[in-house]
Amino acid sequence: MASQAPAPDGQVADAVKGNWVDTIAPGWSRPYLRLSRADRPIGTWLLLFPCLWGLTLAMLHTQTYRWEDAWIALGCAMGAWLMRGAGCTWNDITDRDFDGAVERTRSRPIPSGQATVTSAAIWMCLQSLVAFCILLTFNLNAILLGIVALFPVAIYPFAKRFTWWPQVFLGLAFNWGALLAWTAHTGALEPPAIILYAAGISWTLFYDTIYAHQDTEDDALIGIKSTARLFGDDSPRWLSRFLVTTVALMGLAVIYSGLQNASILGLVLALGGAWAMGWHLTWQLRMLDLEDGPRLLRLFRSNREAGVIPLLLFCVALLV
Repeated sequence: MASQAPAPDGQVADAVKGNWVDTIAPGWSRPYLRLSRADRPIGTWLLLFPCLWGLTLAMLHTQTYRWEDAWIALGCAMGAWLMRGAGCTWNDITDRDFDGAVERTRSRPIPSGQATVTSAAIWMCLQSLVAFCILLTFNLNAILLGIVALFPVAIYPFAKRFTWWPQVFLGLAFNWGALLAWTAHTGALEPPAIILYAAGISWTLFYDTIYAHQDTEDDALIGIKSTARLFGDDSPRWLSRFLVTTVALMGLAVIYSGLQNASILGLVLALGGAWAMGWHLTWQLRMLDLEDGPRLLRLFRSNREAGVIPLLLFCVALLV
């Protein structure tokens, strides 16, 4: 691939143009905010949506709505930002040598020299500590789940070294909030949350395979594994399978959540959320061009809209 000129003022190559980190954040804070991907907010949304799905389906399941649920939602939002930041910082620490060899990632703070490994590690610990303080405001079972979530987060950066399916490990980490938020509301982990968790993992396989196709050439040169490299030109067929699995599992989670207590209209609306999300994923599949890097990035980022669709319909289902 052609060499890419360094971005001005330390900007990361695939950051959102004109983002607040590169424009208004104090100069001293920018390397750390870039480590947290604050200049690329899509990851926070992808981490947050399973939390909010889990919370709203738990509310549909119990037909109870408390002020405490507003705090659970806010705590999940803050925790998603912090833990996404901590996880990405950990990823950049472990991948610093690989990142320096890949066109898209060589401008990240550690390989570009904006931050040291030591300062990045301190920043990761600070983010994790604040997130843990938020976690302590939830019930005991949710706290325990939050602690267990550290294991898939810790393992994920190494997965691409030993398996062709690192996106599975990303899915295990990124969708844990579905389990945690459900438990924070109900006090116990139940089958609908586990099914929703599985739906989220399938969704992650869908969007992160698209994302990983940006780096297949560089990944092949340095020996990094991914589903994008594994599937190659057969990726659209695999993405179709992940699409169907995501919608089917989410629909099943809705049925298990709402069958006993929700109204028929509420259940239909919630099922419509899974169906409508499926149509958005279908649109992504139709727009897919595995050779068009900018389009791949746009499609990946469009999963913010894909994730908000079922959330909105789940919320409407709570009101009927």
